[in-house]
Amino acid sequence: MKKMMSCQEAAWRWGISDRRVSKLCAEGRIPGAYKEDRRWLLPEDAQRPSDLRIKDSFCLREPTLAYRAKRPLPIGVSDYCRATMNYYYIDKTLMIKNVLDELPAISLLTRPRRFGKTLNMDMLRVFFENTGEDTSVYFRDKKIWRCGEKYRRHQGRYPVIFFTFKDIKFATWEECLEIIGLLFQREFGRHMELLESDRCSDFEKAYFRKILALEAGSAELTQALSRLSKMLDDHYGVAPILIIDEYDTPVQQGHVRGYYDQVVTFMRNFFSDGLKDNTHLSYGFLTGILRVAKESIFSGLNNLNVNSILEERYGEYFGFTPDEVREMCRYYGVLEKYAEVCEWYDGYRFGNSEIFNPWSVINYFNRKCEPQAFWLSTSSNDIIGEVLEAATPEIRAKLAELMLDGTVLTTVDIGVIYPQMKKNPASVYSFLLMTGYLKIVKKEQQYNGAYIYRVALPNKEIKLAYNTEILAVMEEIVSYGVVSAIQEALYMGNGSLLQEELSQLLMRTVSFYDTASESFYHGLLLGLCAVLAGYYFISSNRESGIGRYDIQLMPRKKGMPGILIELKIAPQGSSEEQLQKLADKALRQIKSCSYETELQRQGVDKIIRYGAAFCGKQVQVKVEES
Repeated sequence: MKKMMSCQEAAWRWGISDRRVSKLCAEGRIPGAYKEDRRWLLPEDAQRPSDLRIKDSFCLREPTLAYRAKRPLPIGVSDYCRATMNYYYIDKTLMIKNVLDELPAISLLTRPRRFGKTLNMDMLRVFFENTGEDTSVYFRDKKIWRCGEKYRRHQGRYPVIFFTFKDIKFATWEECLEIIGLLFQREFGRHMELLESDRCSDFEKAYFRKILALEAGSAELTQALSRLSKMLDDHYGVAPILIIDEYDTPVQQGHVRGYYDQVVTFMRNFFSDGLKDNTHLSYGFLTGILRVAKESIFSGLNNLNVNSILEERYGEYFGFTPDEVREMCRYYGVLEKYAEVCEWYDGYRFGNSEIFNPWSVINYFNRKCEPQAFWLSTSSNDIIGEVLEAATPEIRAKLAELMLDGTVLTTVDIGVIYPQMKKNPASVYSFLLMTGYLKIVKKEQQYNGAYIYRVALPNKEIKLAYNTEILAVMEEIVSYGVVSAIQEALYMGNGSLLQEELSQLLMRTVSFYDTASESFYHGLLLGLCAVLAGYYFISSNRESGIGRYDIQLMPRKKGMPGILIELKIAPQGSSEEQLQKLADKALRQIKSCSYETELQRQGVDKIIRYGAAFCGKQVQVKVEES
């Protein structure tokens, strides 16, 4: 079947009005166009006919960005009807086809923040919900409508229960529970017809009124989902569809604010009562950032269909695909900017789909193609701070390595939970992957059938966000003044200043047990050097000469000095004299192994070599220039 498009879509592509496209169809000037229910449909590959009207030479030119009437961008718009009618909208309605093909009982879809979860859930609500009005007008020019009657007959057929927990961000459990009660009141209030239904019992109506009056206690609120779904099923004779957006926001807030146990207990009872073996639901959809499963929130649910970023299903429906971004560039007349959009906002992979961050792409076009880290300010970084506090020295070293375009080999647990990060610091990589800070570069299946993943930072925006939200959190450990002084000492080749600042840093901030391995000191110095990434290409543990140096700073501009750092760890109880000899040995190793070969090959004239020896909180530094 030939793919068709609406007058609206053609107008976007051709830079003319919807009305003008309709007139061209009526005049028979677009081959293959036909009318369906008073709306024109055109072949998707139809070309804009030449305009036969008399124009002056200026009007004959191709319309440019300055002269075309462009649709505004839907920044912060999560209302599907508004998004499709008033803004530039990228059609994700084929997600509905996937749902109806698979018929999942309860689907849990996890994606990072600002990747279109709320808008897609509202799209499902508008498509399925029976409101008494003709809501098919919002889909007749979309891809789902071209899929045939098999799918169209589900449109507007079901009652819908819709909750969004995305704004439940309060300091206490009492405030959180109060807002949950208000959300239930609002949703019950959307179904006031149930109070007049002769198919619902007086007992059920009494409960309904209790929710409306905000008189239900915590235990009674956990029954809201099962009670409302039964009443809707009884009244309409059709089991409702459930949609819960950002279900894990209260869980995260509970963890951060200290009421984790209360919120998990409530959510466990709420979902167990409302989802487990509930025959009064047709389908259920839940979205969130993490799959909070190990606390048994979904205890006993054998009908939960989990779809994380590792799954192929629904991969292209959250975020923008390369073709969709390229079309946006074409529509707004800036096709030459596509490479820049890729550099800043591409790099994610959901299943087998390459994905751009939709929030950042929209803001990029809205800011006249001025690249910034738009995603940075969309959420609190409290959890990131906790991750770093729990990280071992080895993990901190690897986090610093990521900033320098490195990769990390790790297993991934899609069920990672907030308390787990303190007990198992290695789960930091799973958390960063699920929350959008990392991408999968490669996956390999092990002999036992499990997969191991190589992960990295996805793009330039995340490097800036990573630097601000992750490395900046380390300022609580390493003050900005100390960082600046150490960087200055490195740059100026001032070994005595470097030794003094490192000694003070270790004395003030490092516990004895943190200094057990070379990886700690390596990670500490690498993190400090990473902030110099604007001036240097920083690498670690790379081959050069006849060995592998510890840290190299390759200058980005000619005339700047190159820097090599070699670290040594002395046994506990070593004297200052022994440390000095070890620092001299590190310095000699740089020269004997010809670590400066790569710097010399790139034409770096001045090279500063550092040998640093550590023992507990003691450090000795030797420096040499050439």
